[in-house]
Amino acid sequence: MSKKEKRIMKLAVAFALAFGIVPSAFAMHIMEGYLPVGYCIAWGALCVPFLAAGFFSMKKTMKENRRAMTILAMSGAFIFVISSLKIPSVTGSCSHMTGTGLGAILFGPSAVSILGMIVLIFQAILLAHGGLTTLGANTFSMAIAGPFLSFGIYQLCKALKVNKYVSVFLAAMLGDLFTYCITSIQLALAYPSEVGGVGASAVKFLGVFAPTQVPLAVIEGILTAIIIMTLETYALPELKAIGFKKEVR
Repeated sequence: MSKKEKRIMKLAVAFALAFGIVPSAFAMHIMEGYLPVGYCIAWGALCVPFLAAGFFSMKKTMKENRRAMTILAMSGAFIFVISSLKIPSVTGSCSHMTGTGLGAILFGPSAVSILGMIVLIFQAILLAHGGLTTLGANTFSMAIAGPFLSFGIYQLCKALKVNKYVSVFLAAMLGDLFTYCITSIQLALAYPSEVGGVGASAVKFLGVFAPTQVPLAVIEGILTAIIIMTLETYALPELKAIGFKKEVR
């Protein structure tokens, strides 16, 4: 491991130690036992092809460039830390950032599905954040839907020659917000409103988290852009090795 890689790992570990240990709470991860069994199975099954694609994507990345492992591990640590920082919302619930936009931009959305699922498993077991029965639903919203939108937004901005850091900001912010839109739909499908059905229920769930989630999404976008700037300063060769170049200004 080079000096630059060691420096990056030390920064990631220090960040995790400083902010990674938090009290358990009912957060926007759908908690254990909250979804009916049929929904748990259905969302889990829907994740399978994405996880398979993610496994092959990570395997290919590691085979072609072993130096990418450091940045891949850092992306996973970032997801774990930043999604563990829960901010109180209304009605006793919590909101949090997702951190998946960074990995989606650097490695593509498929790889992030694996990283996100691993993070969700550890959070469910160690922090009582989310749950094992709701792992499929949480994986789909945070580790699949959000990252795919982030990747799509970043690629669109790149094609339009938008400033790179603005592109990163928009990708991470909108990916975060999309995660919560999907989670609200998942909850609405399981618990439709007596008046207005799924649509009305989704609006209610979105309204619960919007006051805290919108500013958190903006903060996540800014943090992700700062991390990209830092990596370009200390790990530019590694970024170029994984295909992330300075083509967007």
